[in-house]
Amino acid sequence: MTPSPNTPKTYWKKNLKYLFVLLLIWFAVSYGAGILFKDTLDTIRLGGFPLGFWFAQQGSIYVFVILIFVYVWLMNRLDKKHGYDE
Repeated sequence: MTPSPNTPKTYWKKNLKYLFVLLLIWFAVSYGAGILFKDTLDTIRLGGFPLGFWFAQQGSIYVFVILIFVYVWLMNRLDKKHGYDE
């Protein structure tokens, strides 16, 4: 499949949309759950530790790794849709 003339522009816009949404999720989890809502989340325990502490230390890292895999999956779909797959 050969790319159409407007494909690079639409491809890039969609890529930026994915990046913005995924970075917003990462920010919400790392800053929101680890700092802003820490006191509220500390009322819940996970593995013996307060949930706010867990998100600040481990949870945001796990979410970041999951978001990397989601981004790869989304970009593979986008590549195939626009004819950039190998």
